[in-house]
Amino acid sequence: MKKKGFTLVEVLVAIILVGLAIASLVSASVSHTAINGSSADLSTAEFLLEQAKELTILTEYNLLDNFDDASYSPPKGADGQSLTGFSAFTQNITVQNVSNTNFGLVVADGASNFVRVTVTIVLNSKTITSSSWIRADID
Repeated sequence: MKKKGFTLVEVLVAIILVGLAIASLVSASVSHTAINGSSADLSTAEFLLEQAKELTILTEYNLLDNFDDASYSPPKGADGQSLTGFSAFTQNITVQNVSNTNFGLVVADGASNFVRVTVTIVLNSKTITSSSWIRADID
């Protein structure tokens, strides 16, 4: 006569397999949550970068030097007003005159008709994103 049921070894193997599956699911969930948080931070940083870009585009060329070595926390919007909902972020802005023929070459203030504006977005002392663009004095 054969007994029906599972042996102790079979039950232990099943428990181990279920435990491994649950541990994998928990680990995947934790990773997914961390990635979502990083994605949200990057999305916010890109928004703040675009706000700084619009702010410098809307500013007259001869006033761009006012942004050199500027740091805004809370960051500023395109209208120049503080964005209080983003107080953990900082916008760091630098403005450098660059050569008329080589935008990679920094020259003395007023020595060219071009400036490179660089904005770096920082969250809790960690750089999230940075971008540079060239503005020309077309007057």
